[in-house]
Amino acid sequence: MDTLTKSLALNAPAGPVAWPAPALFELPEKVLQFGTGVLLRGLPDFQIDQANRQGVFNGRIVVVKSTDGGDASAFERQNNLYTVCVRGVDDGRPVEGNVVCASISRVLSAKSQWAEVLQVAASPDLQVVMSNTTEVGIQLVTEDIQLMPPASFPGKLLAVLHARFKAFDGDVSKGLVIVPTELIPDNGRKLEGIVLELAHRNELGPEFIDWLETANHFCNTLVDRIVPGRPEPDAYAALQAELGYQDELLTMAEAYALWAIEGDEHVREVLSFHAAAQGVIIRPDITLFRELKLRLLNGTHTLSYALAHLMGCVTVRESLENEHMARFIHNLMLADLLPGIPFSVDEKVGQRFGMQVLDRFRNPYLEHRWLAIAVQGTAKMQLRNVPTLLHYYQQHQAVPHYVALGFAAYLRFMRNVGGQGEANGQPYQIQDDRAGYFADLWAHHTPAELVPAALHNAALWGQDLSRLPGFAASVTHYLQQLLGEGASATLAAFFARKTVAVGT
Repeated sequence: MDTLTKSLALNAPAGPVAWPAPALFELPEKVLQFGTGVLLRGLPDFQIDQANRQGVFNGRIVVVKSTDGGDASAFERQNNLYTVCVRGVDDGRPVEGNVVCASISRVLSAKSQWAEVLQVAASPDLQVVMSNTTEVGIQLVTEDIQLMPPASFPGKLLAVLHARFKAFDGDVSKGLVIVPTELIPDNGRKLEGIVLELAHRNELGPEFIDWLETANHFCNTLVDRIVPGRPEPDAYAALQAELGYQDELLTMAEAYALWAIEGDEHVREVLSFHAAAQGVIIRPDITLFRELKLRLLNGTHTLSYALAHLMGCVTVRESLENEHMARFIHNLMLADLLPGIPFSVDEKVGQRFGMQVLDRFRNPYLEHRWLAIAVQGTAKMQLRNVPTLLHYYQQHQAVPHYVALGFAAYLRFMRNVGGQGEANGQPYQIQDDRAGYFADLWAHHTPAELVPAALHNAALWGQDLSRLPGFAASVTHYLQQLLGEGASATLAAFFARKTVAVGT
């Protein structure tokens, strides 16, 4: 079978692939990117490629491989090309597409090619810095930025900006738009603060620090696309047969894509690809998008994984194929969580987002396992669901019953001995820092005692949730049903209750 680059040299054989036009390889290098991971390849790099194909943005990406892990030689072997296979569901209809992306021009090793990275910093074509160095990457490390290279990502970024400042004698028009995609709140603002602090510690001078603050734009962002990367061996072999060539960097991605960027008109002008690429949104405030994702998508995951697991569902998609779990997930999201979002959300916008989430959950091409979603579930519950629960009570002064059942299932899921739980006769490992706390709680309390004790623990939730009228009683009722009758019977009885079924 041909390789990807050989297939391209053979004038792109007919088949289910969108191949790059030769002109795309001649575009200038406008972006410096830290990170080679699948999220970058499947979302921003893909979106820039899509814009370039439409004659918008017209720029390529120099990628910096920041760590020693992984193998970047595949980029060189494939002339920096890779295939994105889009598979998903949109408005209930299947979506499929294969695109050979040509947005990456070259990949440089920070360890062995740092001098070349600094040459890119001095290029008049450069306009944008992007990154995804994992959440741990945006940390303050006191270091000399003259090292070749500095150890941390903020140190590397500061060295790039300082090199650019010197190359253009502090020209304010040569500042960059910096777009981190690490999954932390206010990622741009946090990165800017670290870079400024590091500049002061390196005594880089007031002229540079003024240029750093005034000429450059650090943008908060939110990225949302499931990009599993290369599929399992059998599926990978089938895809290669379908495409007609081998691709070591083949990347699977769902159809849905969102890249929300906080920025002004200058940012919009520089990031001109937003006008042509699917899912790129630039606004002065992206809080709405962050809240929708956190409360509806992530929050639904967190309040569903325990019940789904107790029902015997292994994956999210499998749960949407179960009548009762599908109904629970739908109503939890749109009846309880949407009204509880602690931010002003137009109901139609929220409903539309929720329906997109349900399409994503049904994606037949993704195997999103509930036990993976359950990792550190207690911390996720506090971050994603407690603010929604409190706001729901403020608005409605009533028990959100879908939340209460989801919380009861979470407490049942956390029953463990030595970090191991059991459901349906099968053991499972609980990967949660609070597993020991709940093991002790279950060992010394009846369910009726356990619920108010757990809800009262403000160290877990930031609030005493036992004070919410009726919530502890409802959670206790559902927990006792789960223990006595099992998840399937509990969920069937839940929907048989007229007081809950109204409006569902």
